[in-house]
Amino acid sequence: MVRFGPSGNGDLFYDQGYKSSLDAPLWLKNKGLNAYEYSFSRGINISDFLATTLGEKCRENDITLSVHAPYYINLANPDPKMIEKSIGYIISSLKIMRTMGATRLVFHPGSCQDMSREEAYEHLKTNMKLLVQRIEGEHFDFPFIVCPETMGKSNQLGTYEEVGEICTYADWLVPTLDFGHINALTQGSLKTEADFEKIIEFLIDKIGSDKVKNIHIHFSKIMYKEKGEIKHLTFEDSEYGPEFEPLARVIKKYNLSPVIICESRGTQAEDASTMQTIFDRILKEDD
Repeated sequence: MVRFGPSGNGDLFYDQGYKSSLDAPLWLKNKGLNAYEYSFSRGINISDFLATTLGEKCRENDITLSVHAPYYINLANPDPKMIEKSIGYIISSLKIMRTMGATRLVFHPGSCQDMSREEAYEHLKTNMKLLVQRIEGEHFDFPFIVCPETMGKSNQLGTYEEVGEICTYADWLVPTLDFGHINALTQGSLKTEADFEKIIEFLIDKIGSDKVKNIHIHFSKIMYKEKGEIKHLTFEDSEYGPEFEPLARVIKKYNLSPVIICESRGTQAEDASTMQTIFDRILKEDD
């Protein structure tokens, strides 16, 4: 089953008078959506009550709940104290996920800062192995996957090849493929079905078909320049990509079951519904 939903709450949610994320699960269900991503972008500041209640409401309304860890995580940092902080943010996010009943944690792998990409990537690989040891040492008693995300700027780590590599370090590491980021970083390379299929084929070879079947996906159109991502757009944009239909055909062809989270700028729920409509149409087409 492919699930669709937004990252956070868009403009329409608030325009209709809703104020709390606790209202989001039923609101999404009434729109025909069945996924929701809650972001700790600026820090983990959710109460246990809100986390528990949000999780309950998601389960009541058949909404798959995922969590985005704080944006300032950087597992390529050469400073051991900063690495401890980044690992701490990820473990704290997992603990709140357990309270929520969420099962997917997305995080940004890191950035180059003043290092060469090669040096930063070596730090990332070393610290990812440390992260695996630390998480496994926690002996979490709930099902979860941790999903490093492909990134959209040239000074960030997280090409799909890099993410594929670090996802070999544990069974519970599964990629977040942000196709808007990939498209921005590669200057608009995602146009045809074959462009998306190349990424899926690479990851099947790298991490296996079982993990790829269960990937997490972020999708939006993104403005970009020479160094990659500038800002997220809506599906109304006709200048920048990518378009969802070629990816939808690849998802059908490979019988994938991802959670697809839309990160459009303010219209994430409406654009998630558009993706669901496109995918449902393609499912009904004769092979």
